[in-house]
Amino acid sequence: MTELNDLRLLLASRYPIILIETWDEPRALSVLRRIAMEQALPIFSWTITDGLRREELIDAPAQKNNADPIAMLGQVRGTKEAGIYALCDIHPFLKDDPKIVRLMKEIALRHEEVGHTLVLISHALDLPPELQRLCARCELSMPDETQLLSIVQDEARGYAKRTGQRVRTDRASLEKVVRNLRGATHEDARRLARGAIVDDGAITDTDLAEVNKAKFNLMDMESVLSYEYDTAQFSQVGGLNGLRGWLMKREQAFTGSPGALDAPRGILLVGVQGGGKSLAAKAVAGMWHLPLLRFDMGAVYNKFFGESERNVREALRLAETMSPCVLWIDEIEKGIASGDNDGGTSRRVLGTLLTWMAERKSPVFLVATANQIADLPPELIRKGRFDELFFVDLPDATIRHEIFRIHLDKRKQDATTFDLGLLAELSEGFTGAEIEQAVVAALYSAQAAEMMLEDAHLCDELRSTVPLSVTMAESLAALRQWCSTRAVPAN
Repeated sequence: MTELNDLRLLLASRYPIILIETWDEPRALSVLRRIAMEQALPIFSWTITDGLRREELIDAPAQKNNADPIAMLGQVRGTKEAGIYALCDIHPFLKDDPKIVRLMKEIALRHEEVGHTLVLISHALDLPPELQRLCARCELSMPDETQLLSIVQDEARGYAKRTGQRVRTDRASLEKVVRNLRGATHEDARRLARGAIVDDGAITDTDLAEVNKAKFNLMDMESVLSYEYDTAQFSQVGGLNGLRGWLMKREQAFTGSPGALDAPRGILLVGVQGGGKSLAAKAVAGMWHLPLLRFDMGAVYNKFFGESERNVREALRLAETMSPCVLWIDEIEKGIASGDNDGGTSRRVLGTLLTWMAERKSPVFLVATANQIADLPPELIRKGRFDELFFVDLPDATIRHEIFRIHLDKRKQDATTFDLGLLAELSEGFTGAEIEQAVVAALYSAQAAEMMLEDAHLCDELRSTVPLSVTMAESLAALRQWCSTRAVPAN
């Protein structure tokens, strides 16, 4: 375990205060107990409910008289024998009580003389400035895939013992579930695996969505990131065959075991509004059976200096925790467009994002969409930032034919009874979103007339609609001109 070696090194380096930020308190205490026994040091844990307790002694009684943090720190300061003190509940008092800060500082300053080490354990630790130079941080490592597989197998054995029935699964589904448990702590992974099994006594691909949803909720990731529960399949997308083929060639390199090929890192989708870029982002996650996280660039910006960049870093860190996953940044130009009218905030946000894109090691596949390519800074769209830049153009007649079929079938209409060739001809210049709205409006018209949906209803709606390609003809022409030599056709 890397944290075992890290803690040994920090103790050997004689840091008086060590910080462990983790949700897995029992595991942190277990690692500390092991080190204390190796070094023949007494180890105490402290909670605000029980006070101090000897951790290495089985069934050692708690010292209720020092449940108060000031009383506890006073006792530690007065103790002459060196020891390790794991403080599990001290974090709420670090900013509000100067006496507690003073006691901790005095204990730390006497470390060379007495040898006490304070280990602060919490999900989040923010030390006052006077203690920061006296401390070091240590992170608990997350279980790797071998450990996660062992956890899932252990839960499966437990289920079989309780119910008398073996857990049904196959190797492919088991590997996918294990891969999607990465980033969870040991205990969280155990609970997630148990939840996937007890539902139906099986581990299948259908468990992936629930495992990812539960994992997202456990990590309290609702901030500028949101979990998209409804992904899509390319069968729900008209066209985009070029993009689909590109993704199929790279699926194994991203979702499989590490190999000789570099894993794909991300794509930028550029095109007209309503052309299907957002649906394509959802289809990437659906095709690869990965969780989809949506990054809301509009929620990043904060009036306090430095908070916007912190929001970006936190969101990207959380995305890495959910890896392997697809991170979708919709209309990215709205968050990092070029300009100096915001005091340089957008430039700093852009710098934070570019650094992460260049240095990330976790399997997070970035899908960014943009409508206004001219608003994007050149350093974002240069070669190397994304694996590929795709242009999503207006659908041709064949694709429009398919889009009509998809949306009619979706609304339980028999597409074979409609003249899809005529509808495709009348909808020239329409985006996929405009075709969908024509179908929806035609259904309303048919219902109002107390009739079944017919070609006439759809034709009327198409003829009465002015598509975006007409109202925005100049900007569409400019976009096509720009993408003709810089982007790969998605269709």
